[in-house]
Amino acid sequence: MTATVNLNLITDLQKFGAAEVNACVSCGNCTAICPLADNDAMFPRKLIRLAQVGLTDELVSSKELWTCYGCGMCTARCPQEADPAEFMGSARRYAISHYDKSRIARTLYTRPAIGTAIAIGAGAFFALFFAALRGEQSHTSLALFDFIPYHVIHNVGIALMVVVALFSLLGVGLLARDLARRDGVTWSSLLGGRAALARTGKALWYALGIEALGQKRYRDDCADDDPIEPLYRRRWLIHSLTLWGFLGLFAATIIDYGMDVFGFKATGTMVPIWYPVRLLGTVSGLALMYGVSWFIVLRWRKLGQTWQHSKLSDWLFLVLLWVTGLTGFIIEAALYIEPAQPWGYWVFLVHVAIAMELVLFLPFTKFAHAMYRPVALFFYGLAKQPA
Repeated sequence: MTATVNLNLITDLQKFGAAEVNACVSCGNCTAICPLADNDAMFPRKLIRLAQVGLTDELVSSKELWTCYGCGMCTARCPQEADPAEFMGSARRYAISHYDKSRIARTLYTRPAIGTAIAIGAGAFFALFFAALRGEQSHTSLALFDFIPYHVIHNVGIALMVVVALFSLLGVGLLARDLARRDGVTWSSLLGGRAALARTGKALWYALGIEALGQKRYRDDCADDDPIEPLYRRRWLIHSLTLWGFLGLFAATIIDYGMDVFGFKATGTMVPIWYPVRLLGTVSGLALMYGVSWFIVLRWRKLGQTWQHSKLSDWLFLVLLWVTGLTGFIIEAALYIEPAQPWGYWVFLVHVAIAMELVLFLPFTKFAHAMYRPVALFFYGLAKQPA
């Protein structure tokens, strides 16, 4: 099989942040120190070499891009100061833009001024759109869905998720296709018989249960990068709290919607703080805010090798997530204040606008790794089992 060589690959990667990768002399120290490297996953050295010889397709379809957790141990031990950890991060950004055919991700990563304008413009558009459709403000209790009708939020959200799902499925589908071709995975090898189904099931459990949700290798193998850090700011912990907090809020939203559909409780109805769905949302929101706040602090203060380089997309994802969480808690507090405070309605408008923007940018920012990583982990799980 022939391979297409991209002579400008290194130059292009540097636009995504890999400024020092040309210093690499392929000594292998990064692979030797990496706790995740094995006979089948010789990274980051393998991926740097793919970039140096211009093999774009091989680089973007490498499982190692997404099985790496960015601990920074390789950069700390690199004798040439080639910063392999930043190269891995840059290659992930490059891969996201490669699979995004709209080129929005590439703009956000490589054109910060234009990317900032897009982010501000999107937020302003959603805010003005919902403000134009706003209704009356009750002065007795906070009637949020009289202010911005529920059906408007629901319909706009559904339409937005359909558009985002199309972009997301296209990117994830292209990555899965490339990984399958590289590893020789076929529908028959996945679904053709009891043994194939068992192997596929184990790979799914590994990708989703053990790694994506349980983050076993992150905790067990990548924890040595910060042994002197107190538990409350260990990377695996704040990452886990952010992930589980987000999933908990998503679950609370789905459950609340389901209760409305089946007539148990209308969406937006006042309930006690200990009500199960409200309690799930509150606990999940606290976990999310804790994790995201620490991510922001660590990036801002550059505490550790992992946080030395940040792109607009990294900040955009974190800020949108943080503002969504903060405004959610302010609204929750405002719901219990009587008489209704006018500012509660406007905080609700900001919350809805930012939440819509967060969903909109899912396939184009660091948020996209939540889609691509499980796919790569699934194929990694397959490769670890006998055919």
